[in-house]
Amino acid sequence: MKSMSDYEMPLILRDFLNYLQTIKGKSINTVKVYFYDLRVFFRFLKIHRNLVDEKSEFDNIDISDIDIELIKTVTLSDLYAFMSYVSNSRDNTAYARARKVASLKSFFNYLHNKAKLIDNNPASELESPKILKRLPRYLNIEESKQLLSAVDAGTYSERDYAILTLFLNCGLRLSELVGININNIKNNNLTVIGKGNKERSIPLNNACIEAIEAYMKVRPKNGVKDKNALFLSSRKQRISKESVQKIVKKYIKQAGLDPQRYSTHKLRHTAATLMYRYGKVDIRTLQELLGHESISTTEIYTHLDNGQLKDAVEKNPLSTFTKSKKD
Repeated sequence: MKSMSDYEMPLILRDFLNYLQTIKGKSINTVKVYFYDLRVFFRFLKIHRNLVDEKSEFDNIDISDIDIELIKTVTLSDLYAFMSYVSNSRDNTAYARARKVASLKSFFNYLHNKAKLIDNNPASELESPKILKRLPRYLNIEESKQLLSAVDAGTYSERDYAILTLFLNCGLRLSELVGININNIKNNNLTVIGKGNKERSIPLNNACIEAIEAYMKVRPKNGVKDKNALFLSSRKQRISKESVQKIVKKYIKQAGLDPQRYSTHKLRHTAATLMYRYGKVDIRTLQELLGHESISTTEIYTHLDNGQLKDAVEKNPLSTFTKSKKD
C-alpha cells in the first residue's frame, strides 16, 4: 500500500498534509482523503486556467508544479466552478461534494491563518451542499442470528465467527477490528484505536468472550509474522481490511441476505441500533461506545420504526381520555 511519501505533489500540499497528521492528529486514511480531494482540485485548476491541453487525460495531469503564486489567484468563483465540475462531470454525490468543500476550506484556512502565505481566503464563503440524512441500513435480530449461524465448519470458522461477533456486538469500525492486538484485551475489556488515534475501551459481553476464546485455541502459533495481531490471515500476518470485507460478504451471501445492501459498516449500524433499541442505552453512552466525536453523528442510530412511533403515541397518558358527552 502506498504511503504519502510515494505520491508526487507540490511542497505546499505536502506541508499541509504533514500539518494535518502531526498537529491536528488526523489518521493517515483521513490525510489521504484530503490529498485525493485536493489533487482533483489542482488538476481541475490547471485545465480551468488553460495550463494543460484540455484533451489531457485528467488522472494523468501532473500537479507537482503547482505553486503558491498560482494558488494566490484562486477566487471563490473558481471554487464554485470546481464544485460544478465534480457534480456534472464526475457525478459526485452531495456527500462527496461536501467532503471536497471541507478539504478546500481546511487547506485555504491553513494557508491563510497558519502558514500566512495568502492574504485572502477564497474558501471562507464557500458553502457546502445540503446533505439529506438517510436512515442507516441494518440487520434486525433474526437476520443477525442468520448471519452468525451461516459460519459453518472450516479452517477459519472460529476466526470468522469471532470477527462477525465483534462487529455485531461492539459496533467496531473495520479499521478498528483489523488493528486489534492480543494485548488490547484485558479483564474482559477491549481497547481500540479509533478515528484521530483516539483510544477507547469497550466491555466485552459473553458472546464476544466465548468467540475470542474459541478462536485463540486454534489461532496459529508457529511462523506468525505479526505475533501480537489478534486476527491473522492465511499467510499468518495481520488480516487486511480487504480480506475482512470479503469474509463478511461471503457470510452475508450464505445467510441468504443481500450482499449489495450489507457490508462491514452496516454491521456497525446493526450493533448500534440493537444496543439503542433493546439495551436501553442512552445516546451519550452510545456515543462513547462508538467513538463518535460529535453526538449528532450518533443520532442517526436513534431512528424509530413505525411500530415504536405508534407505541409511543398509544402510551401517552392522555391516549384513553375522551370528552364526556352531554345529554
